[in-house]
Amino acid sequence: MPIIENSEFENKVVVITGAGNGLGRSHAIEYAKRGAKVVVNDLGGSVDGSGAGDAADQVVAELQAMGAEAVANKASVSDPDGAESIIQSALDAFGRIDILVNNAGILRDRSFKKMTLSDWDLVLQVHLSGTAYVTRAAWPHMNEQGYGRIVLTSSSSGIYGNFGQANYGAAKMGMLGLMNVLALEGAKNNVRVNTLAPAAATRMISTIPGRNIDPDSPPPESAPKLVSPAVLFMTSDEAPTGAVINAGGGRYYRAQIFVNDPIDLGVEATFEDLMANTESLMDMSQAKPKTGGV
Repeated sequence: MPIIENSEFENKVVVITGAGNGLGRSHAIEYAKRGAKVVVNDLGGSVDGSGAGDAADQVVAELQAMGAEAVANKASVSDPDGAESIIQSALDAFGRIDILVNNAGILRDRSFKKMTLSDWDLVLQVHLSGTAYVTRAAWPHMNEQGYGRIVLTSSSSGIYGNFGQANYGAAKMGMLGLMNVLALEGAKNNVRVNTLAPAAATRMISTIPGRNIDPDSPPPESAPKLVSPAVLFMTSDEAPTGAVINAGGGRYYRAQIFVNDPIDLGVEATFEDLMANTESLMDMSQAKPKTGGV
């Protein structure tokens, strides 16, 4: 039987996309240890999105060896029908869907000047549209049952920026916009939506130039398992909603949008008026958290 360290997730049905390796696999193991029933989704392709394989089957076998209940799904999140099938796998095997962790992704890194439109489109399709497709498939079930926990996976590349990742960064920042709206729309039915910004040594990270990391033997401070506690927190019964949690190396912290007080220049404001007040415009020393609205 699974090692139930905390009964909170016992018999919860968890769907994790891109769970054949790295972070997704780590999340799956941590849920399984706590008695959850897991749908392991993974196309099994390479980091750039090409090909397919049996990574999902391997993780399912690993979870079953622990005594957990688990099934595999090998659909692509970027295909709307495939995304529907991922959630249907949970319904067919376990009768419901409680938790969705959107983790699947690919990389097509290069500077914006050299980036092809196909590289742009594919990364946005997998990360942003794929997340929306799978979430949309789970959404009515969670709302109807009055319970759901959803994690979107962002990145420091989107929140803070990283050279050579315009497509990836745009998709990952899009997660925050999607989360902000879904957190509002799901609140009345106890569907909570949060965003993870992880830092770990994975096969995706190892492809970034200058990152000399062996994903099969990551340094202890870069282990994917150190990210998973944040995911479990964001999908717990007492989870927040609309929060962005950074996690890596045993360090966890929240990111939030802050705004300063507006400069009221009136309805006759001009460019020259604004230029005379740019010091106040750019001063963030008294900024406060901003939520909702414009």
